[in-house]
Amino acid sequence: MSVRLRDVMMEQLGALRHEPIEKRIRATLGDQVVIDSTRALLVWEPKRVVPTYAVPRDDVAGEIIAGAPVADDARPGVPAMAAPHLGRRLVYDPSIPFSAHTTEGEAVTVRVAGVDRNAAAFRPADPDLADHLLLDFGAFDAWYEEDERNVAHPRDPFHRVDVLHSSRHVRIELDGTLLAESTSPYLLFEPPLPVRYYFAAQDVHMELLEPSDRLTYCAYKGEASYWSVGGQRDLAWCYRQPLHDASEVVDRIAFFNERVDVVVDGVSQERPITPWSPRD
Repeated sequence: MSVRLRDVMMEQLGALRHEPIEKRIRATLGDQVVIDSTRALLVWEPKRVVPTYAVPRDDVAGEIIAGAPVADDARPGVPAMAAPHLGRRLVYDPSIPFSAHTTEGEAVTVRVAGVDRNAAAFRPADPDLADHLLLDFGAFDAWYEEDERNVAHPRDPFHRVDVLHSSRHVRIELDGTLLAESTSPYLLFEPPLPVRYYFAAQDVHMELLEPSDRLTYCAYKGEASYWSVGGQRDLAWCYRQPLHDASEVVDRIAFFNERVDVVVDGVSQERPITPWSPRD
């Protein structure tokens, strides 16, 4: 990534941004539809790399209770660098809880049928978002864009996933042990993440991989299952039933570039620094 592009991205991440979304957005608790809106916005709080749904108060079928308690290090307006449990993060990836807000406002509770979802919504102070509530994706049981189920977080209309077939010679090694090698990998491009190399199972030394019980969810690619390798937990993954954007990598296996040695056409690649990099 060029220095200029990185600077522009960081400048954008430092601002509160919002965009209208033309999709019908719904959320459920049990079998009850709690959110139903054709007036939703996507909102990016400062330092957040993925957006949050925001809807008018009238599109929430529940009682909104002000004054929801939040942790001291997740209180409204506390910048990323000041939250002790988050370390020295310059950005908030999807693993950072909704309660860690980086713009001024008030956390509120959503009460439905006598059940409270504490701090499940946030009323921002920004006048452009007056009468809108930002909603915690994880506080509701299911989300839908039109009639299609959404997982993990709202989809970003500016986010793109490209899968390209390649003839590059790619090797994956861990501490000198060959894990995978192919001259026909599939390359998945998903900026700002590093390129991911997906291998057919026959190009992977599967005897070295130990199945993990971990599952994660991506709004663009779907549910991922994992393998651990050589004492490193959850080092490799695949999508058994990927979503549309990643349909071509079905059952193919990828490894975290951040934690293995990648050699492309004989050239060792520098390990990228991302939220999945090893931490001291």
